[in-house]
Amino acid sequence: MTETLKTALQAKSALAVHEDWRQALDIALAGLAGIKPDLLFVFASASYAQDLPALIKAAYQESGTSFLVGCSGLSLIGRSQEVEDEKAVSLLALTLPGVELYPTRLTQRDLVTMQQDGGPVLATHTGVAPGQANSWVIFGDPFSLDVELLLQLFGEAYPRLPVLGGLATGSSNARRTYLFQNDQVYNDGAIGLAVGGAYELQAVVSQGCMPIGQDWMVTSAEGQVVHTISGRPALQILSETLRGLTPQMQMKVRNGLLVGLAVDEYRDSFGRGDFLMRGLAGVDQQSGAIGVSGLPRVGQTIQFQLRDAEAADEDLRELLQQKRQELGETRPFAGVLFSCNGRGTGLFGTPNHDAAVIADQFGDLPLTGFFCNGEIGPIGGKNFLHGFTASLGLFVKKP
Repeated sequence: MTETLKTALQAKSALAVHEDWRQALDIALAGLAGIKPDLLFVFASASYAQDLPALIKAAYQESGTSFLVGCSGLSLIGRSQEVEDEKAVSLLALTLPGVELYPTRLTQRDLVTMQQDGGPVLATHTGVAPGQANSWVIFGDPFSLDVELLLQLFGEAYPRLPVLGGLATGSSNARRTYLFQNDQVYNDGAIGLAVGGAYELQAVVSQGCMPIGQDWMVTSAEGQVVHTISGRPALQILSETLRGLTPQMQMKVRNGLLVGLAVDEYRDSFGRGDFLMRGLAGVDQQSGAIGVSGLPRVGQTIQFQLRDAEAADEDLRELLQQKRQELGETRPFAGVLFSCNGRGTGLFGTPNHDAAVIADQFGDLPLTGFFCNGEIGPIGGKNFLHGFTASLGLFVKKP
C-alpha cells in the first residue's frame, strides 16, 4: 500500500511501435517525460514474449513508478489509436496525490481454497477491507483461471464495487499469456490492483448491441436451456421476433444474434446497459427450446439482441454521452480500455474505432489498453465476464 504525498495530479500516456522492444520502450518512456508516477500501466505485445521479463524490469526501474500493472496483448490501445498485430508498447503513467493502491496476486489454487472456505474470504487474502477500495482493476490468464469464480469471490468480498479489466492475449499458436506486476512477469492466475483514497474508476461497458422485438419473461428454464418464454415455446417467440424485422435487419441477424438477460428483472423498463449479452447456443425444433450461453432464470426478463458494427458504434457513443452527463463537471483525467479482440478493424472495417470515439467524447484524454480474450466490467451493479465488449475505466477524483 502507498499513500502519496505529492501535490500535483498528472496523467500521461504513450504508445510506441517498433520491432525491437528496447526501442519501443524508450520511445514510450520519452512520451512520459516529466512525470514520476505512482502507478504505471504497461501493455506490451505478446510477440516480445522472450524479452518481456527484461522489458517489464526496465519499465519498472526506469519510470520510477511505485506500482506497475499490466499484461500482454496481440493488439494495443493508446490515445486515439489502436495498433493491431504489431509489436508495440502502450503506457499510462499517473501521479495521484492522496491515492491508496493495494496490489494482489491470485492463482487458481487460491480461488479453489477460498471457495472451499466460503464467505468473503477474498478480502483476507488481499488484505484490503471493503471500505478501503473504491474500484478494482484485474488482469487474468484465460488458460489457467476460472474467471467466473474469481468474480463470484470479488462479489462476496466487495459487494457492488466495480471491477474492470480483461484477460490477456498471447500469440495465436501458443496457449500462453503474460501478466505484469512491478518487475515480475507471471504466466498464470491473475494480478489485481485496488484503487482507494481520493480516486475511483467510473465504468462504461458497451456490449455493442441493439434490442430487437420486445422484452419477455422466462417462464421455464433448466440450466442453459430456455423451454418457454411468457408461457410459449421459446423458439416460437424467437421466430416471431425475426419475422417482424425488415429484410435488411434479417440479413444482419444471421451473424449477430444474441440473447439479452436482464440483470435486474424488477425494473419497470429496460434500456441499454440493463441486459447481460449471451450467445444463442442452439435451438431444438421438436421441443421448441433454445440454448443460451449463460444461466437464464425463471422470472428473468429476456430480449433478443443484434450485434453488428452499426449497433456497436451507436451503443458506445450513447453510453459515453450518458457517462459525460452523469459526471457533470467532474472530468476524467485518464482511461484504461479493455476491448474485445473481435472488435477493431475486423468488426468496424477501419482502425482505431473505439479509441477514436472515446477521444470524440472526452477530448485529449490520456488512454491505454489492449484487445482482450474476455472483458470484465459491471452491468447493473454486478461484475461480469463479457465478450465482444468495450469495457472502459475512467479515472476520476472522488467528490
